[in-house]
Amino acid sequence: MIFRRDLSLRWKIPLRVMGAVLGTAVAVTAALVVWEYDEMRQNLEGHAKSLGRVLANTLVAPVLHDDIWRAFEILQSARETYPAAPELQAEVVLVTDADYRVFVSTQPRDFPVGSSPATLGGAYAELRAGLAGSDALLQRVVEPADSPIYFVMSPLVADGVALGHVILGYSKVSFLPRFAGLVKRAAWVTLLVLLLIVPISWVWAARTGEPLLRLADAMRRLPDDLDESLLADLPESKDEIGQLGEAFQRMVGELKHKQELEGQMLVSERLAAVGRLTAGIAHEINNPLAGMLTAIDTYQKHGGARDPMALTIMSRLERGLKQIRHTVAALLVETKTQDRPFSPLDIDDILALVEPEAHVRSVSIRLDSTIPEVLPLPATLVRQIILNLLLNAIDAAGENGTAAMSASVEDRRLVMVIENDGGFIPQERMDTLFEPFASTREHGHGLGLWIVYQIVKQLNGELAVASAPGRTTFSIGIPYDHPA
Repeated sequence: MIFRRDLSLRWKIPLRVMGAVLGTAVAVTAALVVWEYDEMRQNLEGHAKSLGRVLANTLVAPVLHDDIWRAFEILQSARETYPAAPELQAEVVLVTDADYRVFVSTQPRDFPVGSSPATLGGAYAELRAGLAGSDALLQRVVEPADSPIYFVMSPLVADGVALGHVILGYSKVSFLPRFAGLVKRAAWVTLLVLLLIVPISWVWAARTGEPLLRLADAMRRLPDDLDESLLADLPESKDEIGQLGEAFQRMVGELKHKQELEGQMLVSERLAAVGRLTAGIAHEINNPLAGMLTAIDTYQKHGGARDPMALTIMSRLERGLKQIRHTVAALLVETKTQDRPFSPLDIDDILALVEPEAHVRSVSIRLDSTIPEVLPLPATLVRQIILNLLLNAIDAAGENGTAAMSASVEDRRLVMVIENDGGFIPQERMDTLFEPFASTREHGHGLGLWIVYQIVKQLNGELAVASAPGRTTFSIGIPYDHPA
C-alpha cells in the first residue's frame, strides 16, 4: 500500500489505465461467457428436444414390433457428428420401455438390452425415481446435481400410451472448449488494446504529471527560497492544475509580502532601539560638550597668556569638539514644524551645492524635475534628504560615472528617484543599510542614510532601495496632505 502511494504519477496513471482496461476486459469477457453459455444451453436444449421428439416418433414402430436392430440403426444415424458444434453430440442415447428397462442404446456394453440403468446408480437412479413420480407423457430436462451429464427425456407414445422413453445424455463440460476459445480471443483483443493504450497513457501521464512535478518541486523549496524563478515554470491553464498553480503563486506572493513586512518591522525595531540609545547618548554628551566649548572660548578671549602653542592646541580642541557636536546633532534629527515650504528653487540650490563635488570626481549629473509649484513640505528636511542621497550617488558613481535625479508629483505625493551607475550594494548589507555608523566607505561616517531614513519616516513617507550591478536606485515618496 505504501509503495503504491509513493509511486510517481508517471507510473500511477499508466498502471491505473492498465488496471481499468484489464478490469473492463475481464468484466466484458465474463458477461460474454455467461451470455454464450445461456445461448448455447438454450440452443442445445432446443436441439435435444427436437431430436428427442423425432427419435420418439420414428422408434414407435420398431418398439411395437420389437425390432431392436432397426431401432439401433435409427439411433446410430441420429448420432452423426457436428464438427461446427461438437457440444450438440449426445454422449448417451437410450431407449427404455415403460418399466425403465433398456430396449436399445448406442452403448450396448454399458447398457445391455433388458437391463435397468438404475443399477448403475447415481444419475440413472435419479432418472428412474423421476419417472415414477411425473407424467410419463411430458418431455422434460433432468439435471442431476452431482452428475457431469444432464438428460433430455422424450416419451414414446402410441395411442395415448407411453411405451417408454428416448433418453439423450449430454456432457455438462462440452461447452468448455468454446468458452476457452472465447476467453483466448478476449485475451488477444485485450493485449492489442494494452499495446495501443499504454504508450498513449504514458505520454498522457507525462504531460499531466509534469506541471504537478514542477509545482511539487517549487513547494519543496519553500519557505527558504521565494525567488521569482519559482513561479516561472508553473502551469498556466483554467483547469484544476492551473488553479492550483495560481493559488501557489498567490501563496508565494503572500509569503514574500510577509517576509518583507517582517524585515521592515525588524529594521524599524532595530532603528528605533538605536535611535533611543543614540538620543540618550547625544543628550549626555551635549551637556559637558557645551561646557568645554564655552571654557575654550573664554580662554581664547580672556586668557592671560598668549602662547602660540597653547592657542594652536586650543584651536584644535575647538575644531574637534565642534566635530563631535555636529555628529551628535546629526543623531538628533527632529522635524521642524515651522519651516518654509519646499519649492523647485530648492532643487536648483542643491544642484549648485553638489556640482563642485561632482566636478572633482568627474561625475556627470542628470536632473529631471517636473515639480510645478511650491509644495507644503518642510524645505530644510527635504533638502537634507536630496543632498545626502545625491552626495552618496556621486561618491558611489566613481570617476566618469553618472548620478541622476528625478522629481515629480503624483497623487499629492512628492516622488523622488536618485540613482547612479556605480558599484551595487550587496544583499548582505541591505538589512543594515539605514543603521547609523554602518558605512563601508573609507571617508563615510554612516549617518547620511540613517538621517534620510529618519526624516522620511517622520514625514510619513516611503523609502525603497534597488541595487544591481551597474545601477543603484533610491526611491522616495512623501505625501503632503498635512500642512508644512
